[in-house]
Amino acid sequence: QVQVVESGGGLVQPGGSLRLSCTTSGFTISSYGVSWYRQAPGKERELVAHIISTGSSRNYQDSVKGRFTISRDNAKNTVYLQMNSLKPEDTAVYYCNVRGSWGQGTQVTVSS
Repeated sequence: QVQVVESGGGLVQPGGSLRLSCTTSGFTISSYGVSWYRQAPGKERELVAHIISTGSSRNYQDSVKGRFTISRDNAKNTVYLQMNSLKPEDTAVYYCNVRGSWGQGTQVTVSS
């Protein structure tokens, strides 16, 4: 059974950090590019970051450049999204997409 699972969300104060993880079952993540998306209430789902299978190329949405870092550890079958200097506008459900498959999402709330 193919499954994508995100974890690591939570409540954090502005300026804080979180690290999200994305892992898979039913197939290995190492062969695929991976994208992190987010969807805030009442808004469209938007692409946040993407990393290719080797990890040698990464792309970011302008609003997160310099604050977020996408990385991967293929030995652990996991892709990470390190989020620093979080802002209230980063509040959203964050989703991982691998090979066209979506996870259930993990909630990130940035609030004082």
